[in-house]
Amino acid sequence: MSDPAPELWTTEEAANHLGILPKSASGLLSRRGIKRADEARHPESGRTVALWHADDIRNLRTSRRPGTRTDLLNKEAS
Repeated sequence: MSDPAPELWTTEEAANHLGILPKSASGLLSRRGIKRADEARHPESGRTVALWHADDIRNLRTSRRPGTRTDLLNKEAS
């Protein structure tokens, strides 16, 4: 049975967990195929804020190897 109230993080919270800038986090999440779980309004600005499943971010952090250039690894194997 799925969790009835999953933990959701904003892009800024996800970026803090990953140790990167929020703008970088948006791109990374998109490249890794992680979909938005929901969206909400920022309490002060009223702008729409993306919400992500915290478990997806945690899993991404454990699988992420910063600085590894896979394009170079593929060329060396050729």
